Amino acid sequence: MIRHEQIEKNSGLMLVLTLVIISIGGLIEIVPLFFINDTIEVVKKEITETSRDANGKRVRTKREVDAIRPYTPLEQLGRNIYIREGCYACHSQQIRPMQDEYLRYGYYSLAAESQFDHPFQWGSKRTGPDLARVGGKYSNRWQSEHLKNPRSVEPKSIMPGYPYLSKNDLYYKDVKSHMKALRITGVPYSSNDEEYKANVERFGANVADLLVIDNAIENLEKQAKDGNYDPGREGISEMAALVAYLQVLGTMYQFKDDDGIEYSKFR
Repeated sequence: MIRHEQIEKNSGLMLVLTLVIISIGGLIEIVPLFFINDTIEVVKKEITETSRDANGKRVRTKREVDAIRPYTPLEQLGRNIYIREGCYACHSQQIRPMQDEYLRYGYYSLAAESQFDHPFQWGSKRTGPDLARVGGKYSNRWQSEHLKNPRSVEPKSIMPGYPYLSKNDLYYKDVKSHMKALRITGVPYSSNDEEYKANVERFGANVADLLVIDNAIENLEKQAKDGNYDPGREGISEMAALVAYLQVLGTMYQFKDDDGIEYSKFR
């Protein structure tokens, strides 16, 4: 048996063994990438669409589309603020398949839910609660007040306040460029009719309309106005974008009681 002392004194042997260890580590990191598509669950939902038949009569049809969609322009900029402010340092977005986490946070996270995240926000620390399913759990007003002064709604909270987010206007003039950059990474934002039609087939027309790069600013402004994410604030604030992002987390797919059985094969 080779002693550690012999390896340290023999530079050639140490070099060879170092290369062997690095190669093994590299294979462990690289090989799974060739099977990454097999790790993403197929998550569908049913939608109802209206069309006209040959006689011009309205016909309602149902079909399945992908439940997990890319973020809208407003949600994406809110996500950027989430990352900028370091929220990931205290909040994870990955519910593990354990009974105690299911009881506290809800159904465990699916790989499909992070497929459009660059980078993903799974996190590794929970100074605060997991946020994977926080969307819709609280009102927009609660979220904005909590971000301004956490102790106004949670007296024992140790979270710092972010009141300036409501004072800062959201800069979104470059949102189209941002979406084009994400498109290069594989996020299916559409820049032509062919890509738009593919999104209609994949997500449905309502979602596809939100993913058109050329309409990004109009879609952002409309969502901010309709959503009223920062109540009482005129214009679009950084707070509104961040709340829009938080309110969508975990809401794209509605789990059923038996979904744990269906998706357990991926765990």
